[in-house]
Amino acid sequence: METAPEASRDAPPKKDKFLAKKKKARRYWEEETTPTAAGVSLGPPRKKKRKRELRPQNTKNTHTPNKSHISKKPQVPKKRRERRNLEPQRSLSGAQDPFPGPAPVPVSVAQKFRRIDKSRKLPHAKSKTRSRLEVAETEEEEISVKAARSQLLLAEEPGFLEGEDGEDTAKILQADIVEAVDIASAAKHFDLNLRQFGPYRLNYSRTGRHLAFGGRRGHVAALDWVTKRLMCEINVMEAVRDIRFLHSEALLAVAQNRWLHIYDNQGIELHCIRRCDRVTRLEFLPFHFLLATASETGFLTYLDVSVGKIVAALNARAGRLSVMTQNPYNAVIHLGHSNGTVSLWSPAVKDPLAKILCHRGGVRAVAVDSTGTHMATSGLDHQLKIFDLRGTFQPLSTRTLPQGAGHLAFSQRGLLAAGMGDVVNIWAGQGKASPPSLEQTYLTHRLSGHVHGLQFCPFEDVLGVGHSGGVTSMLVPGAAEPNFDGLESNPYRSRKQRQEWEVKALLEKVPADLICLDPRALAEVDVISLEQEKKERIERLGYDPEAKAPFQPRPKQKGRSSTASLVKRKRKVMDEEHRDKVRQSLEQQLQKQEKAAKPMGVWPSALDRFVR
Repeated sequence: METAPEASRDAPPKKDKFLAKKKKARRYWEEETTPTAAGVSLGPPRKKKRKRELRPQNTKNTHTPNKSHISKKPQVPKKRRERRNLEPQRSLSGAQDPFPGPAPVPVSVAQKFRRIDKSRKLPHAKSKTRSRLEVAETEEEEISVKAARSQLLLAEEPGFLEGEDGEDTAKILQADIVEAVDIASAAKHFDLNLRQFGPYRLNYSRTGRHLAFGGRRGHVAALDWVTKRLMCEINVMEAVRDIRFLHSEALLAVAQNRWLHIYDNQGIELHCIRRCDRVTRLEFLPFHFLLATASETGFLTYLDVSVGKIVAALNARAGRLSVMTQNPYNAVIHLGHSNGTVSLWSPAVKDPLAKILCHRGGVRAVAVDSTGTHMATSGLDHQLKIFDLRGTFQPLSTRTLPQGAGHLAFSQRGLLAAGMGDVVNIWAGQGKASPPSLEQTYLTHRLSGHVHGLQFCPFEDVLGVGHSGGVTSMLVPGAAEPNFDGLESNPYRSRKQRQEWEVKALLEKVPADLICLDPRALAEVDVISLEQEKKERIERLGYDPEAKAPFQPRPKQKGRSSTASLVKRKRKVMDEEHRDKVRQSLEQQLQKQEKAAKPMGVWPSALDRFVR
């Protein structure tokens, strides 16, 4: 068997051995190019420090660079990447997703949350304005799709009441409803027997968690009516005519016999506002932080509770004001008068925005639904009317009651409650935005005393009734919105969350000057006033400054186009144009004066009529 001769020390190194030393170790992503010895594995490559490679420079004679002997990392082909994206998503178990991608949103559901009308486009809009509008439209589409998807999280559904085999729901008693519902809902029906201090007026907080009521004989109390925990209970030793929560349940406004008083949730008196005297009714505007008061002297006063100043004091010139309510949609105050009219008021205008003749006799009660579309009124003529507030102010339906309704209230879903003596009748409609049908009664309940106050509890199917015998909480299925906005009206918020909400609400406070009949008009341009201002400006200057395009100087070389020089050239041209226009206007005025002036000492002639 022949063996290879051993290399001597003096022999020069072989060329193959020199190339093997120069070759770098193979990476794990590189393919093997040279065959290895059988049964011998190279093992994992050793980590070496990266050395900066010098790229060969191109010379004049050579046009292609020399290729490096080190193999590079191969890139993934595009076709393979596209196949990966098209493959269905697999979970850890290997199962495929039967519904890949985001869930589709119906167009009708997303359209409900859109506010921008794409059909109305600006005819002569600049490119910058057009681009801003396009960005706003795309953002609005994304937000509407997100809002439509979030409807899946609203798991609660509105309640309802149906009779069996054509049974009239008006014959169903409160005891029957309490027996049919669960224990938590049954606990929401209760009666407070307080005949000693009645009759009572009541008010729920915006979150629907707290209840405040005040008796004619000075009894004032506030409690968490869900847990029946009493917050405060005092006797003001004076007649209480109305009571209202302010922006939160921590502050309480009480209209006493002489002045308006502000209390906290512990029953401590904080303020006594003597400028609001002999107040009969109270209304609080939560987005404007305004407390509206109606008095016996006929004045409607707006008090800003955030700064403690009176914004406006308007004289209605209609005698004693005892009927008042607010429109939750546009914050307009509705006042009922003894001559059968209902007037609409805003603190920005001294005169009423509109007057509606509703009844032949005096108006006893007024109520407006949450959408601001319909208004219900009752008068001394024993008629109950539903009016359309969308510009026409025409009655939609009328019903004559055996006994006139003294108090009215709308629920969040459009149910109408009327208090007639010691009986409460409730009418229901087709939906939230539809008017209630006065043909058939939805529910009826008889109380132990005459009704003096009505209000539906927000986010609860509960109607609070204040009467001469105390306070009653009725169960009305389908009256309230089942889902609430946790960032706006959260019944379960803590004290820290309430404080943070107060700060944000004060920062987002709406000025009182923006209260008007149509809030959508605030986003439009007042073309009439704009044209009037332009006309007055032309008359004042003597020429139209916007008739000609402004002068734009051409740029010059050698540093002569500095900002100061450009401004100086613009001002020089503007001054020259102004002088010419003023000179022309003066000449025209002189010509008019010469034509108008007649020569002195010359008798008029009969032939002057032919002179032009």
